[in-house]
Amino acid sequence: MARASDALVAPRVSPPDLPPRLEDARPARGADLLASRLDLGGTVDLAHSSLEQCTIDADADAVDLTGATLIDVEIADARIASLRLRDASLRRVCIRGGRIGTLDLSGARIDELELRGVRIDYLNLGGAKAADVEVTDCGIRTLDMPQAELTRVRFADTRTDEVDPRGLRAGHVDLRGLDAGAFLDANSLRGTTLSSFQVQQLASVLAASIGILVID
Repeated sequence: MARASDALVAPRVSPPDLPPRLEDARPARGADLLASRLDLGGTVDLAHSSLEQCTIDADADAVDLTGATLIDVEIADARIASLRLRDASLRRVCIRGGRIGTLDLSGARIDELELRGVRIDYLNLGGAKAADVEVTDCGIRTLDMPQAELTRVRFADTRTDEVDPRGLRAGHVDLRGLDAGAFLDANSLRGTTLSSFQVQQLASVLAASIGILVID
């Protein structure tokens, strides 16, 4: 992983490569879909599917993409109570607009992901291995990333109530644009980049972690 002293490298994120024409497709567990448009509702099982050059529209209770492969996929203005991408492989995926209750990316392998203008109640990146991620103008109630390995990740104009970074391995992770109410473990922020204001907010937590008693 990169050292904290290394020059900060921005994520390299490109939009999904979508064809000019898409065909409507039906979701199914283990489906193999190419150049397809999915309109999802209710409870959908797409676990272990392959989606390449696809778009997803959804007003759904639950969408299960556990173990799936997503390449060049766009999810726009979706309303999903639970979107499960546990242990999935993502490459050039964009989720923009809409609202997601739980976005479960635990254990996922991610290469180029953009989250833009999404409202998320719970974002789980636990154990994920992610490179080149851009999170912009999002509202995230709880952000969990314990034991995650993040490389070239940037937050901009994004708000969250609570961040759990325990065991995080970070390289070129820019948190300056993340307005966080609380970090559960400041020691696990090693390798990230913070603003001076954020460091001031964390001063008492950092002091306590190295045994300093602060009394005014």
